[in-house]
Amino acid sequence: MTRLRLSAITAALLFVPTAAGAPAPSEPIPREPAVLARTLAATTDELRAAIARWRPKSATAPDDVVLLALYQQRIYRLLGRDALLSRGTLRLLPMRLARASADLLAAQRELHRLTPPIAARTIKVGPASPAGALLSYYREAERRFNVSWAVLAAVNFVETKFGKLRSASAAGAQGPMQFMPATWRRYGLGGDIHDAHDAILGAANYLHTSGAPTHLRRALHAYNPSSSYVDAVLRYARRIASDRTTFFAFYSWQVFVKTPTGDRRVTGPGLP
Repeated sequence: MTRLRLSAITAALLFVPTAAGAPAPSEPIPREPAVLARTLAATTDELRAAIARWRPKSATAPDDVVLLALYQQRIYRLLGRDALLSRGTLRLLPMRLARASADLLAAQRELHRLTPPIAARTIKVGPASPAGALLSYYREAERRFNVSWAVLAAVNFVETKFGKLRSASAAGAQGPMQFMPATWRRYGLGGDIHDAHDAILGAANYLHTSGAPTHLRRALHAYNPSSSYVDAVLRYARRIASDRTTFFAFYSWQVFVKTPTGDRRVTGPGLP
């Protein structure tokens, strides 16, 4: 594989490509707005190209997609922590990417505020179901319950990063769509709370019963009674619906957990 255009942009930052030609898991991130804007734009373009090469969609994401997605995710996490850097960088991005980035950063901040710190040792993780399979489940649920596939994907992403996060919540919610057992018994259609297909259909059933699609905000608020949660899900859904490539990018993002000593990545390449 040829060296990515991204390397030319970040050459001064000692960009060291992996064997796949993508950024290393701990690749340095520029801290100057003009350089960071160019790096984010180039990373996003290269990630889109890598996703376009990814066939079949049902297979495990290739290394270049995983590494580029991680670098993109790390950039957004840095921007989410640094308001001054974020403002300086976003105004230098192409308009379409600036709008998308503003949505992602707002959603990220909203969810981070909602998330209580947890001990990393209690976290259980595992692989997500294949991306192609998840897409088929969202589409099936959309046809059956008239709830947008992008909304279901956004809920799945927010709740468990598409099933990578396997731990029950502090309140006892379980499975890839994080259902309380009592709610699952009512809306789970007799399925397995831990099965991605069954959980997605159950979520669509619950959202439809709660008012979706006509009253989508109300339905999402029933799912998680927080206006910040609702706003975040809708922001992610808007990005996913506007460009399906975004779904595959989010699918390839990793799980970071908020711990008492700071955020920690618990999935993906380069971990001990």
